[in-house]
Amino acid sequence: MDSVPDLTGGLRVVEALKAQPVAPSNGPRQWWNGPLDVEGLALGAVQAAATSLNALVGVPDRYSLASGVTAASFDSLGHLRIAGVKPEGFVPLSGFRRTSDGWIRLHANYPHHAARLTAALSVSTAQDVEHALLGMASLAAEEAITANNGVAAAVRTRDEWIATPMYAAASSGPWIRISRPPPSASESPQLSGWVPSAVPRHPLAGLKVLDLTRVIAGPTATRLLGALGADVLRIDPPQLPELRDVFIDSGFDKRSAEADLRDPAAMEAVRRLIESADVVVTGYRDGGLDPFGLAPEALLLARPDLVIVTLSAWGSGGPWNGRRGFDSLVQAACGIADRYGRTTDDGWQPGALPVQALDHATGYGLAGAAIALLAERLRSGRGGTARLSLARTAEELFRLPAVAGHGGFLPDPDLRVMDSPYGRLRYVGPPILADGVPLEYSKGPVRYGTSQLRWNQGAWA
Repeated sequence: MDSVPDLTGGLRVVEALKAQPVAPSNGPRQWWNGPLDVEGLALGAVQAAATSLNALVGVPDRYSLASGVTAASFDSLGHLRIAGVKPEGFVPLSGFRRTSDGWIRLHANYPHHAARLTAALSVSTAQDVEHALLGMASLAAEEAITANNGVAAAVRTRDEWIATPMYAAASSGPWIRISRPPPSASESPQLSGWVPSAVPRHPLAGLKVLDLTRVIAGPTATRLLGALGADVLRIDPPQLPELRDVFIDSGFDKRSAEADLRDPAAMEAVRRLIESADVVVTGYRDGGLDPFGLAPEALLLARPDLVIVTLSAWGSGGPWNGRRGFDSLVQAACGIADRYGRTTDDGWQPGALPVQALDHATGYGLAGAAIALLAERLRSGRGGTARLSLARTAEELFRLPAVAGHGGFLPDPDLRVMDSPYGRLRYVGPPILADGVPLEYSKGPVRYGTSQLRWNQGAWA
């Protein structure tokens, strides 16, 4: 695939660290307890981004990971304080619920998902939800809720997941699927004119990134691109506003606008942005943006030099490819919740990873893929598409060998503070070093939806 770096190999960097509990100059190798190598997933994903940065600038080992900050960044929302207040986690209606034959995981943090959940079960209160689920089998409840465009996943064992058609789709192929338009014999390469900056802290200065992502994974990717100097413009639909605390956590070094793609004038404004963008990042369910002409294939047909990275929960193949999903639901479906289960006074209960590692690892994979494709574009003039999914990242986690004498030591998170329109923020910085010096965010989150639909060139001049 031409000279695009093999970023899947970034996840294998952890194997070189297996024999030692501490990674030289980077900090501890193990910090979380549990049966899966979540540290390995975290380190490998951040290393993938660092690997692509080194390929982009052509300076070996300029960019490296910092393991202590990596640990903290994978729990960035947990460390965040907004004017001294801890962000809200999962709402009471979200979480694990018993069914007649097992367990199901619900996600109702967004009001429209909560409404779809209660409508699917023909109830109105959280207590009614619990009562209704106790009278349903897990798979039947999952089907009823998702059929009403809600979000839920039955808790499956690993063997049960492997027996499903979705496992075959989610586990196939590389962690990052990269495809590129073939060279045209009749046309010369479309060179965008953008080249990396010589400033190590801001190598992406002048790069224009259109951010059509939500929640955690996609915004984590664009937050890193912004920290590296890119002009990142995030666009959200006004009818489905982002949760405030989640937005603040991932809102550093980017601007925020609203645009209803169903409105022709707004859609035309977005098309104009894409005409001069370098990178487009999307984070909706597979095919969700296709009706607006934003499918990767359509974008590349018009702009062969464009770099497109896409994220979905379940991937682009298999029977769930168009289903909505979140990190917590993927954990429930693929066997992670069962693997982290525990027995309490009330009997056995499913569990979860210590952090939302599927989201964060996929986010750093998205950033690494975008930068890798930019590096290749400098050579050929052609862009390309990279596809990732939370379900495929989960399979990468299962493929990592178990770590002997696992974890329990959390490194110093090295928290920082910054003023913002929301009050003083305590936050975790980016987990990457430039020439051994930690990166930093230059700007705090702006007020949600207040930015103009235009590029802000020269922001890092």
